[in-house]
Amino acid sequence: MTITKTEPAAPRLRLGVDTGGTFTDLVIEGHPDGLRFYKSPTTPDDPIRGLLDVIAVASKEFGLTSQELLESSDMLIHGTTRATNAIVENRTAKTAFLATKGHRDILMIREGGGRTSPMDYTQAYPDPYVSRSLTFGVPERVLASGEIRDVLDEQAVIEIAHQLVELEVEAVGVCLLWSILNPVHELRVGELLEEYAPGIPYTLSHQLNPTLREYRRASSTVIDASLKPLMGVYIGRLEERLREAGFAGRLLILTSAGGMLDGRDVAETPIHSIGSGPAAAPVAGRYFAALDANADSVIVTDAGGTTYDVGLIRGGEIPWTRETLVGHAKQGYITGFPAVDVRSVGAGGGSIGWVDDGGLLHVGPESAGSDPGPVCWGRGGTRPTVTDACVVLGYVDPEYFLGGKIPIDAAAAAAAIEKHVAQPLGIDLYEAASAIFTLACERMVTAIEDITLAQGIDPKSAVMVGGGGGAGLYSATIARRLGLETVLIPAVSAALSAAGALLSDLTRDVAISGPTATGSFDFELANASLAELTRQAEKFIAGPGAGSNDVVIAYSVEARYSNQVWEIEVPLPRATFESDADVQEFKNQFHKVHDDLFAVTDDVSEVEIVSWRAKVRCALRTQGIAPVTGNGSDSGEDRTRRAYFAGDGWVEATVRRTDTLTAGMPVNGPVFVESPVTTIVVPPRAAIELAESGSLIVYTGIATTTNEPAQKEI
Repeated sequence: MTITKTEPAAPRLRLGVDTGGTFTDLVIEGHPDGLRFYKSPTTPDDPIRGLLDVIAVASKEFGLTSQELLESSDMLIHGTTRATNAIVENRTAKTAFLATKGHRDILMIREGGGRTSPMDYTQAYPDPYVSRSLTFGVPERVLASGEIRDVLDEQAVIEIAHQLVELEVEAVGVCLLWSILNPVHELRVGELLEEYAPGIPYTLSHQLNPTLREYRRASSTVIDASLKPLMGVYIGRLEERLREAGFAGRLLILTSAGGMLDGRDVAETPIHSIGSGPAAAPVAGRYFAALDANADSVIVTDAGGTTYDVGLIRGGEIPWTRETLVGHAKQGYITGFPAVDVRSVGAGGGSIGWVDDGGLLHVGPESAGSDPGPVCWGRGGTRPTVTDACVVLGYVDPEYFLGGKIPIDAAAAAAAIEKHVAQPLGIDLYEAASAIFTLACERMVTAIEDITLAQGIDPKSAVMVGGGGGAGLYSATIARRLGLETVLIPAVSAALSAAGALLSDLTRDVAISGPTATGSFDFELANASLAELTRQAEKFIAGPGAGSNDVVIAYSVEARYSNQVWEIEVPLPRATFESDADVQEFKNQFHKVHDDLFAVTDDVSEVEIVSWRAKVRCALRTQGIAPVTGNGSDSGEDRTRRAYFAGDGWVEATVRRTDTLTAGMPVNGPVFVESPVTTIVVPPRAAIELAESGSLIVYTGIATTTNEPAQKEI
């Protein structure tokens, strides 16, 4: 069924868009027959064009023009890696850093580390985010009590502002000591920058990230400032071009915390958009795991063209971290903000397979991306990728890649693997292709182990949700390697992050520094801090959150035992402290959280509270998303295709289209289940079954008790 212009009242649509390194995914909610999703190649030179391209693909299937589809849409939720890519590729604005005089090296010293191996002094120390030549000391000093020791030297700030103009600086980050307790100097610096360096965007640390940690506050401040010109222009152009194309609804941008904010809010604080696309996949993974498997312990994977992202659901909650680094895994720059804990490896469909001078095979981290893309795309790529290996192994039908919209040159893929991998290793073509595929899967396994085993979690105790366009290609192999019996492939798996966008809520985190301790608890400070958090939360609810279906404010504190270095976050059961009993209740809660995290408590020590936090969540929906139906696929006829599997060699595999499967009737492998957007590889001794919801369940053939292959009984 399609939406036509003759219908008296076309349904209002919600669009979820995720711009990845290779494909731009679109999920549309509001079609009379259910959820629809589409893919189109990303256009790196102009990502907005790629977004409009995928909307055009959907419009054609809907029987509408792009303008008519956009005019029928109330909301567009966009996830993008543009901010992350800008940092990694060093394409951010020319940024200056203003720190308290005598403390210009905050970004260099970091938190005492920086080298991958701290004791290896032959290793170069990483460069600071802002070079020292663009770091300026501001004469002023606020003490830890909030008292002003040295009054701000305004003339010195004016002279610095003139230098910034002469140096053609494009953004400024300001982080002064103890501005979180008394921001008067930072605020005045901001006023002077507006007057003497007009037009240069700036970020004040106490407004952005009022944390006690000086380096984290400084790092987040300069990162945010450096992204303002880029993301301000990007979001402004995105909104402008969408309006020109007919969209009059609300533009929302996904955040790293697994929520979303209005586009203009993200333009003002663009640091929240770092990693926004990958953060949405766990949101969708949690939803589908609960729907199809009634599971609250979940490994969520997102296999894209450039990276393989892994998230974890524990007890139905999405874990987050403030340790997120952008760039190098050990030497990157910390954002200092709560973010969904997602681990990534450079292993995706576009990851390049290559042999080093020592004769060792590698896969990634370099990727062919979408331009030129894999060799088999015929767009100028010359080095073999994981996708090329899948074509050579018979996993991908050259006539049906992306529903037949992208022609595949299997011969070119084979020639590239032969030249760059098979010949250097002295093995045949198919062994080389299998080696590329296996090594890519092994790197993906490493990412899963990093987020599970490293945290004391046995992956076999969790349900694995496969997402991303490559999920169907790799998931069964990865699950077998980890000893998992089943893998859940949602019907919308090929666009999991875009689906997560539709399931996300408006969120805002607010924080206030306010030190106190349980032994000498300051009730006035505690209640004043919580009241201020409530005021800020209610302001957000009345503004961007107006008209929400449900609102939740969750309060917490960052606290530690006396003399500990690091804090942990502890939820608060209420927004006031009325008596000593309330303080003792909090202390008991701290002990419990500490024990859960570290298996140890110190019951005799007092607990120090460092800062107070509130997380506001405004739900824009009251129920889950509709199931996927149709999506324009062609059922076709069942057929067979020869494919190469490691350990089995060449086998004859059945090929089924998703529309031909019957719910509750498993199909034994080897079999390929195809749709216009993905292919699910079911190897020998495995099976696949369609769930009532439209999701697919792959039984890997790993028996829990014997660890021996066991095919699904039919």
